[in-house]
Amino acid sequence: MKYIKPLISEIPWNYNWNYSAMSLLDRQSEGRQSGEQERYLQANNREFNSLFGYPNNSIKTSKYNALNFLPMNLFEQFQRLANAYFLILLFLQLIPQISSLAWYTTVIPLMVVLSITAVKDGIDDMKRHKNDNQVNNRSVLVLMNGRIVTDKWMNIQVGDIIKLENNQLVTADILLLSSSEPYSLTYIETAELDGETNLKVKQAISVTSDMEDNLKLLSAFDGEVRCESPNNRLDRFTGTLTYKGKNYILNHDRLIFRGCVIRNTDWCYGLVVFTGKWRKLHCSPMPSVTVGIDDNNHGPDTKLMQNGGKSAFKRTHIDHLMNVLVLWIFLFLCGMCFILAIGHYIWENKKGYYFRDFLPWKEYVSSSVVSSVLIFWSYFIILNTMVPISLYVSVEIIRLGNSFYINWDRKMFYELKNTPAQARTTTLNEELGQVKYVFSDKTGTLTRNIMTFSKCSINGKFYGDVYDKNRQKVEISEKTEKVDFSYNRLADPKFSFYDKTLVEAVKKGDRWVHLFFVSLSLCHTVIPEEKVEGELVYQAQSPDEGALVTAARNFGFVFRSRTSETIMIVEMGETRIYKLLAILDFNNVRKRMSVIVRTPENRVMLFCKGADTILCQLLHPSCRSLRDVTMEHLDDFASDGLRTLMVAYRELDNAFFQDWSRKHSEAFLSLEDRENKISIVYEEIEKDLMLLGATAIEDKLQDGVPETIITLSQAKIKIWVLTGDKQETAVNIAYACNIFDDEMDGMFIVEGEDNETVWQELRSAREKMKPQSLLESDPIDDYLTAKPRIPFKIPEEVPSGNYGLVINGYSLAHALEGNLELELLQTACMCKGVICCRMTPLQKAQVVELVKRYKKVVTLAIGDGANDVSMIKAAHIGVGISGQEGMQAMLNSDFAFSQFCYLQRLLFVHGRWSYNRMCKFLSYFFYKNFAFTLVHFWYAFYSGFSAQTVYDTWFITFYNLVYTSLPVLGLSLFDQDVNETWSLRFPELYEPGQHNLYFNKKEFVKCLVHGIFSSLVLFFIPMGTIHNSVRTDGKEISDYQSFSTIVQTSLLCVVTMQVWPVVGLPWRQPTGQ
Repeated sequence: MKYIKPLISEIPWNYNWNYSAMSLLDRQSEGRQSGEQERYLQANNREFNSLFGYPNNSIKTSKYNALNFLPMNLFEQFQRLANAYFLILLFLQLIPQISSLAWYTTVIPLMVVLSITAVKDGIDDMKRHKNDNQVNNRSVLVLMNGRIVTDKWMNIQVGDIIKLENNQLVTADILLLSSSEPYSLTYIETAELDGETNLKVKQAISVTSDMEDNLKLLSAFDGEVRCESPNNRLDRFTGTLTYKGKNYILNHDRLIFRGCVIRNTDWCYGLVVFTGKWRKLHCSPMPSVTVGIDDNNHGPDTKLMQNGGKSAFKRTHIDHLMNVLVLWIFLFLCGMCFILAIGHYIWENKKGYYFRDFLPWKEYVSSSVVSSVLIFWSYFIILNTMVPISLYVSVEIIRLGNSFYINWDRKMFYELKNTPAQARTTTLNEELGQVKYVFSDKTGTLTRNIMTFSKCSINGKFYGDVYDKNRQKVEISEKTEKVDFSYNRLADPKFSFYDKTLVEAVKKGDRWVHLFFVSLSLCHTVIPEEKVEGELVYQAQSPDEGALVTAARNFGFVFRSRTSETIMIVEMGETRIYKLLAILDFNNVRKRMSVIVRTPENRVMLFCKGADTILCQLLHPSCRSLRDVTMEHLDDFASDGLRTLMVAYRELDNAFFQDWSRKHSEAFLSLEDRENKISIVYEEIEKDLMLLGATAIEDKLQDGVPETIITLSQAKIKIWVLTGDKQETAVNIAYACNIFDDEMDGMFIVEGEDNETVWQELRSAREKMKPQSLLESDPIDDYLTAKPRIPFKIPEEVPSGNYGLVINGYSLAHALEGNLELELLQTACMCKGVICCRMTPLQKAQVVELVKRYKKVVTLAIGDGANDVSMIKAAHIGVGISGQEGMQAMLNSDFAFSQFCYLQRLLFVHGRWSYNRMCKFLSYFFYKNFAFTLVHFWYAFYSGFSAQTVYDTWFITFYNLVYTSLPVLGLSLFDQDVNETWSLRFPELYEPGQHNLYFNKKEFVKCLVHGIFSSLVLFFIPMGTIHNSVRTDGKEISDYQSFSTIVQTSLLCVVTMQVWPVVGLPWRQPTGQ
């Protein structure tokens, strides 16, 4: 969060717009996605703004209406290969020359399948229509003709001025003009945009804030806004406001996005900049303004809609296998039709001419060759049931049912937060039974992400441990006496600390201790709320910040309030106001934040906190000895699994700061390469820092994490922890949750600073884990020699024991380059557990993609924060935990729950059952269709290859839809080969799914062979039984109808009885047992 002062952002900026606009457009690649290249609008002038063709504020997420539903839905459904195949088959059946079945044998099943899908799509779209209407018809206050009137959201237009009140949803993307708060601050909650529940602050520029709620001034306001085109960047907005002949820079701190909620602000006024959805524009009313639209690009305007895009559709391994098998079946069908066509040709030439006197050919049949071609297509129609029309619909029904089981599972319901488990997709259930690699975040996933200030180091002195009278360290427990903070009436009663020496140092007025806590109370972006006198509540962007500010509060340095220009601190009972000069924001690259303030004594001070790896490089040389002592303390903190930060300060010369402030303003006003210029200016002042100390924050493990890790390991699932924390903290958490243990044969740490060193460390680790590997064929060398266009699976190497691997983000950046990634992959996959620390979100996704690409196994990523979204999307299965870091991870996940320990139930119970059920369903489904269809093939040899069917046409129509559907659906929804207790007690039962043993190409061939055998029995036993047989009255019983009835009845009995003995999967000895 940034508070931009008038000194920086409100300097009138007179410039040649055309030149600057071109610079702006060169940077706005996102804008081209929406077609619009820049936006120009004027406040309170609908007539002028309408010339640009901007849309109103209505939204439309629905796909259909009453007129286009049927054609659009059918068009979408027939884009699926299976549906298109049966449509073509229907057209073939309408050709009398080749039709051997009644048209309804295909039409009825196809209509049932299409109808089920259409009903589902229609219901979903009706819900979208309902939601659209609810949103579009919400009320909002808008300024019209000098007075406030109530209007619907959908009628709001670009350039309107709207009034928003406390706890109200923001209607559109608006430029903040004024508010009820001092300095025109407005507090907002952005949970719907980024999942974060902490409050953020926006501020209007002074030229508009002076209007306050004066309707006369607001109605007369005719400012003109030129800005970037609509894009999805939540952290950036570039534009200018022209008012009374002067130009003012606009940035994202002035813009409030649709979907935010106004908090702690009685009212605010905003100018609508982006609305609803973009629509085509045919002309531009101003030649100097480029608002042309690319007809091929369509998209929404508001940030909320821009960020509402769907993730890439994920398909399971069984989906891909089914597509291959359906192709095999189609080729097998064509092969059978060809064989029968050849048979017909031979029969016609040898025997057919005897029948032509009383069964003459039709006029269009000129020869046996033509007749054979027609017979080919006739049999293509008869044997079409080899390609199952109801397969995909049945699979979706089964997946939907198994998804409900996850949603209904009370044992995955977290009562403390009233949060159930959610299957946010219905397409990946069986994939849960095949997971081989789990990639987990640490903070908030393995740990609770409820931070408590535990220890600290100040000026080289260690605080936080408790000692008895004999100076022996005491283990802290619930019985340990807590520090008494009753002397501080503003202390947080929930805060606990045990080392009394720190309180004594504060009371004695230790200069360094005071400066340390002043730094913690100033260097943050926390927003305080004080609804009742003395009852402070801090709204922090991260739990770490909240814990540090709360700690400073309890030790007597209470952060009370802030404005855009000041921060008020109560230091040991004395109120002190610091003038806020600048905030240098934290980001994942800088890994630090700083504030620059002017003290009541008129000293300019910079306070900085951040990762020790970064701040160590920024310290003044005179801090070398203090740095070494502090680093020892940091190592001790990390060995206890604590999260650490380093704290430093710098006193600035006033003249130096004024010069830096000028450079900062210039960098901030720059339109070209602004971020890089600001970064350079930040680095100029964040140097020669004086070290104050370090903080240690405890983040306890969630309940059941160690036990869950052990259970996953017993199922041969490998766990990799991908975290941004420092190495020592991550390693100790790994030991605490049993990813690493004391019985391991060794642990390798990769921390090289160049490619060569990283390669040597990885190769050395491989040699120690499997010394003979270099004497054998190296799979990496084999792969590089082959140079395949499509990555193939690199085989596993079995290590000589249990090992662990630790690699930091800097070394990982080298390891992910070129051929080094294969060395990393093979080394890491040989280890029992892997810890990757100091990682960026992009690196997390790269590691997941690496394993997916070369190991060809099912991967699962689990996390709770926005920085985990990339790996959640990259993995085959993404699991989001609804924790302290907002809902972003959950909103981008496939499955969601509140505790890591629920993962074992998701995999070993629901995942394993879903996989087994799907495998049994597919085996039985293919088998019953083979047994049903191949009877026609054998009958052809006894019917002169005349394309005569064995079964009644209505039996053919309802065989899959009615007669054989219930047994297999019942099996696929309710079968449990073992109960949930045994599934959890014996994790080894999970292993067959990892190796895809229950349904694969080999199992499919078995189904085919079994179907062939059953069809032979079903055809030849009735044939042999009734051939030349007579009834008691002497009449023959070998008529067609009797034979057909016997075969049909026998088929239903056989395939139904085969549900359990044929498809029931035998228990297989797990690998490695």
